[in-house]
Amino acid sequence: MAAAALGIGMAQGALAASFFISGARFRIAADTLVARGLSIYGTVDVTREGRQVPVVVTGARHATIKRLCQSVAVEIPVLGLYTLLLTGGDRGEPVEARDLFIDTTSLAAAGATFNDMDIGVATGSVTKGPIDPGDRDSGFFDPNAFAQQAVSTTLTDVRSKVVAVSAATLNVPDLELSLKQGNHHCF
Repeated sequence: MAAAALGIGMAQGALAASFFISGARFRIAADTLVARGLSIYGTVDVTREGRQVPVVVTGARHATIKRLCQSVAVEIPVLGLYTLLLTGGDRGEPVEARDLFIDTTSLAAAGATFNDMDIGVATGSVTKGPIDPGDRDSGFFDPNAFAQQAVSTTLTDVRSKVVAVSAATLNVPDLELSLKQGNHHCF
């Protein structure tokens, strides 16, 4: 019922979504994340069943990531718990992304340096970083809500719990993808 109402709402333009989230939280870790054109704002992601998940979106026009690790635990029927691991950018060349959006429920970093930062800008007035077009067209987007923006930022020892990631391009050198029995999260 809720999914049908969401589908009708999207068809009528009341809601927009580039995709429904699964609702599973996964983890992303990085030694460093350098972003040019940064935006940080809140919104709501929606599962196929219509459950609303409040998130903080970190957007970057361009990002470089050293030692990327992404992990998600999945319960496989009959076999039990497995962890899907994706790593890259480990051997010199960093991961690069363009128009990157990370929808997080929590993020921590050992250090953060922001350059030319504005805190408290209205979400509809963000100019230094991107706003996800799916968010801007969403019924959950409030152009007068609180946002932050910066020309650039460097985060070190990043640890984030995430529900969705999207990017216009994502280049992952030294990509390794594995499925391991048990719990083997990045952090």
